[in-house]
Amino acid sequence: MLSNINTSISDVMGPFGLIIILGALGIILVLITVVMMVNQPEDPLDKLKRDRTAPRKGDGQIATLRQKEGNAQLQKYATFLEPKDEGELSQKQLELRQAGYQSRDAVRMFYFAQMSLGLIGLFIGVVYTNLIVEVEMTTQKTVMWTLGPGAIGYWLPKYWITRRVAARKEQIEQGFPDALDMMLVCVEAGQSLDQCIVRVGNELKASYAALADEFEVVAQEMKAGKDKVNVLNDMGTRCGVQDISSFVTVLVQSAAFGTSIADALRVYAAEMRDKRVMKAEEAANKLPTKMTLATMMFTVPPLLIILVGPSVMGITKMSEMGGPGQ
Repeated sequence: MLSNINTSISDVMGPFGLIIILGALGIILVLITVVMMVNQPEDPLDKLKRDRTAPRKGDGQIATLRQKEGNAQLQKYATFLEPKDEGELSQKQLELRQAGYQSRDAVRMFYFAQMSLGLIGLFIGVVYTNLIVEVEMTTQKTVMWTLGPGAIGYWLPKYWITRRVAARKEQIEQGFPDALDMMLVCVEAGQSLDQCIVRVGNELKASYAALADEFEVVAQEMKAGKDKVNVLNDMGTRCGVQDISSFVTVLVQSAAFGTSIADALRVYAAEMRDKRVMKAEEAANKLPTKMTLATMMFTVPPLLIILVGPSVMGITKMSEMGGPGQ
């Protein structure tokens, strides 16, 4: 019976008819699951808790900070959109914060984007292999063109986050020496470390937005009453840059031993300026090596044409003129 059904499907839809039907059923089941998740009723305990913590009228900005519709919508799907392991969840939160996504819904949005783009890519692959391509493909090509777009869509958010983390770290490294110089000026002018961080963060918004955001987070946490040492350590972990971690260690040790913060900043700022000069010299020394291949590709062939071309043309003409005489 199964053989007859398989034969009938193959006669109607081709050799991949059974795979097409199974793929369509899988997509339908996924869509049904998504619809059921969206229409899932809210837990009465969560609703009661939300009503109790709901802000009163006239609270203005507090209402905006406490109640966010995005958080309420994604909270229902936290079981499906967050890792079960606490270590994996913390690692993903740290990675997204290093990419600049500070929202508490960032992890859920990341996994939701992975799932959505993966399903969209899979749908595009199925449509392409079954409706657009008219030439009969082999089994390997069919599987590749069907699952390939889904895999690309699934890994695209991870690639985006990786690039964002690298770009943000590079921006922080570039702006950190200037930030140290400004902090040194502010501290020597008589400002405290808290005021210094606020002022430097405001000054860096136009040129180094990533570093300014980190200073703003530090300033807000200090205003909230969090321990200064923990705030600075969190900043070093959140940035993921070795220079920031070393700077935090210098400030913590300076506060622990009671030494002058201005002296510590002066020494460390001088080291950062020397390091910036060394990086510039290193990049300049690498430039001739990188230009060697380009120079050989774009200079040697035209030079050979200019030097050898006339001789080749002369020899060719002489052979053509001497050919009939011979």
